[in-house]
Formats: sequence, C-alpha cells, structure tokens
Amino acid sequence: MLTRRELIASLSALVASSADAACSRRSPPAPPVDLAVTVTSAPPPAVDAAPVRGETQLVTWTLPERGSNGEAAVLLPADESPTGRWPLVVALHGRGEALKAPRDGALGWAHDYALAHAISRVNNPPIGEDDVQGFVDPARLDWYNSELAARPFGGLVILCPYVPDTNIRSHADVADYSRYVADVLVPRARRELPVFSAPESTGIDGVSLGGAIALRTGFARTDRFGAVGALQPAIWDDQIQEWVELAKAARAKRRDLPIRLTTSHDDVYHDVITHLTKALVAASVPHDFADIPGPHDYPFNRGPGAIELLLWHDRVLSRG
Repeated sequence: MLTRRELIASLSALVASSADAACSRRSPPAPPVDLAVTVTSAPPPAVDAAPVRGETQLVTWTLPERGSNGEAAVLLPADESPTGRWPLVVALHGRGEALKAPRDGALGWAHDYALAHAISRVNNPPIGEDDVQGFVDPARLDWYNSELAARPFGGLVILCPYVPDTNIRSHADVADYSRYVADVLVPRARRELPVFSAPESTGIDGVSLGGAIALRTGFARTDRFGAVGALQPAIWDDQIQEWVELAKAARAKRRDLPIRLTTSHDDVYHDVITHLTKALVAASVPHDFADIPGPHDYPFNRGPGAIELLLWHDRVLSRG
C-alpha cells in the first residue's frame, strides 16, 4: 500500500500547479501573497519542540466535462491519517476570482486566501491576533483555542473548483453549476482522492458569490453533502423566505444536516444575513451563526473566514 507522501507525490505527478488568484466581491485585485508562506505551512520546529503538523500539498485538476471552466485546485494534508482518509470540503471562491482566468480563479483559496497558512495555524495552536489579521473578538479567539485544546484539528481535503461569474438570481444558472459540482466533481474526488465517500463526510462552503452557490447546492443535494456552510453569502432581503424554505426542505431530507452562516461586522451583506438567521430561528431551523469582526474583503478570507470554515467542518463532518 502506498504511504501518504507517496500518494501525494503520485497525484502531483499527474497535475501541474498554477498561478495566483484574487478574491472579493467589490475589491480591486488582491496584493501579492508570499507563496512560501501559503503553500508551505510552518517554520521548522526548534530542538525538542513538538512535531510540526498541518503541512499541505497543492495539486490542480482540469475537468474536460466543464470545458475551459473545468479547473480546480486541491489542498491535501501531508500528515498521515489513522484511516488513510479525510473528510472532503468543496470550497467555492468569491466573485473576484470568477473574473479571472479559470486556472487562476481556482487557486483563490489556495493562494490569495492563504488557506494553507490557516491550515497550519489550526494544526499548531494557539491561534493569535495575527492569525485573524487583527480582527480580534477575544471571546471568539478563546473559543478557537479551547476547541483546539480539547480536540486537535483532524485534517480535511479541500477541493476548490473554479466558479464562473454566475447570475446567482438565476435558478437555472446556479442549478447547472450545482449539477457539475455534485455529479462530476465530487464523484471524481471520491474516486481519486483519499477521502471518505459518505455524504456525512462531505461538506460544501464558500464566500460571497461562492457562499450563495454553496447554500443553494448543499440544500438541493443532500444526497452528496452532509454539511452546508457559507461565509458572507451574497444574498438579498427579498430572498429571505425562499432561503428559509430551501433550508427546511434540506432538513426534511437530511434531518441532522448541519448548517452554518457567518457574517462580519463590516460585511456588505451583514444585515440581510442577520435577517436570515432570525428567520431560520423563527422557522425552527437549527443552524450555527457567527457575527465576527472584519470587512467583506481579502483580509477576512485570509484570517477569520478561513479559520471559521476549517474548524466548523472539522467538527461536524464524520471521519468514517
């Protein structure tokens, strides 16, 4: 049987790494990120220090089923897993990346959102102010660290497909992309990556544009996804009742479906996301909600956004 590192080396030989991407609904292109920080995960440990955990390997895919838009990036744990497998999370980027070339856009989470660095930090706590880009909620920071002290981060495979600039008010456009994710991307991941194959071990999440698409895809395809999250999803007040009905229908199909909504104090969608969580509470739809410091911008994605995504899916997804 191949070892973990041999498997990663084999996957890497089949694909090629790509360039930088950018993210944010309203922001200009992101400033360059030091890839040595984002792709390698942590400095070498000092003598007698605990072993460094959380190193990652980045590989890329091209999926011919989607034509020129069929690009995806995968972040694989370099650590050994007791079972040889991990839960899978499909992470969708924001509109800034949708306006890039598909190969570049697919790398939004891996490069410009610095997800590999966040993976390193949750594997090597404590989480500090710098790790959340200075957007400090002391109670939330304490919660991160108490959670990680009680249960170390277990590891996830993160699959990041390119998301085209989709009209998220068009049900047909979103449904077409959802079918691609659920019926092409996830089955390939289960065939070729070291992931558990059950829906209970598969989550979907995203930010802004990607957050809205993640909610619609996850609610519609509970046969594929056992957890549905969204960071600062691009939604509007006139859709509140529709989102409530979609969430209720999803919970009817999968009664224990975990749902998470995250906004931030300076998120342009803050008020409508807050209205949605209140409507879900009123409709008795169980879900997690967080309102934390930060803007609707790259620093949020690189700091608290990435950490929230990682910790939540690590807690709610099954490991076999």
